[in-house]
Amino acid sequence: MATASLSSEIFGSLPTGESVEAWTIAGAGGLVAEILTYGGIVRRLFVPGRDGQLDDVVLGFNELESYLEDRAYFGAIVGRVAGRIPRARFILEGKTYKLAANEGANHLHGGRDGFNKKRWKATPWVQDQDRPSLRLEYFSPDGEEGYPGSVHVAVTFTVTPDNSMIIQSEAISDRTTPFSLTYHLYFNLAGESAGTVAGHELQIRADQFAAVDENMAPLGELRDVTSSNDFRRLRPLEDAIPHLFQAHGDLYRIQRLAGREAPGCRVPAARLVHPSSGRVMDISTTTTYLQFYSGVGLDGSLAGKQGSTYGRFAGVCLECEGSPHGVSDPLSGSALLYPGRLQSEVTQFSFGTL
Repeated sequence: MATASLSSEIFGSLPTGESVEAWTIAGAGGLVAEILTYGGIVRRLFVPGRDGQLDDVVLGFNELESYLEDRAYFGAIVGRVAGRIPRARFILEGKTYKLAANEGANHLHGGRDGFNKKRWKATPWVQDQDRPSLRLEYFSPDGEEGYPGSVHVAVTFTVTPDNSMIIQSEAISDRTTPFSLTYHLYFNLAGESAGTVAGHELQIRADQFAAVDENMAPLGELRDVTSSNDFRRLRPLEDAIPHLFQAHGDLYRIQRLAGREAPGCRVPAARLVHPSSGRVMDISTTTTYLQFYSGVGLDGSLAGKQGSTYGRFAGVCLECEGSPHGVSDPLSGSALLYPGRLQSEVTQFSFGTL
């Protein structure tokens, strides 16, 4: 087995002169994650295949400048609220708050300068010899991007000996405020330069999804999956994507067995399989929803870490989160953070082989 380790180096400097670090977390099972202090970006994720070959399975860049210009959220922590808030406004406790409209009329993924554009403070943390962790912290002041309240956020990445990457978030606020993080990794289990994800199969453990309008903004209602967006059984992506609304992917409410799961427990959410390499990724989470995004917006204008351009469907996102509609209706997605009450969520990405 490999030796677990945690190390860092300077990745680049921001226009302000502040340095950005790249932290490498190596697990005893072979999994290696590299995380930047800019945006909490998972820049590289090396995963063993059936033959033991390590491949980087997340899309990204070689230089900081590309991340500074990036608007596709490659590998980043997304917040304060993941997803789209219609008309870039919400009403909370009788007051209307206006947010940055950074995608047409919608507020998307926390605004023009959300958490993906912030410099995070890193603290190495080793729970035991076999479970190295990195804790990232950020303070979001009252009024940032239009949101009320000051929020202290901590996100901890842990790599385990059985080739899992566990991401735990903790947040506390001094006022009630919308809050729902996600992690915007683009996965291609064949390798980040392998082309499209057409050879992958996907399962999502959900029988309902959130309806959206023509601008992909949530309408505030759940509908049963149909033949076009039903992933309750493994389904080849090359067959499924052409039938999705705008070839985009939906926000799914993760199945939970009422009365049989403790509050806050992690449940299976999705499985991604690449038969050729033998790689399998299982996702479990404490969150309520999972957003599947097909990568339809990638247009070939961005070059990846090995020089290959990222065209349509070069990687898929499986984003565990609350519902943006929960900003207006807390029962629909647990997207509110209450003053003095610690919110903690956990998402685990577990890798294996067929």
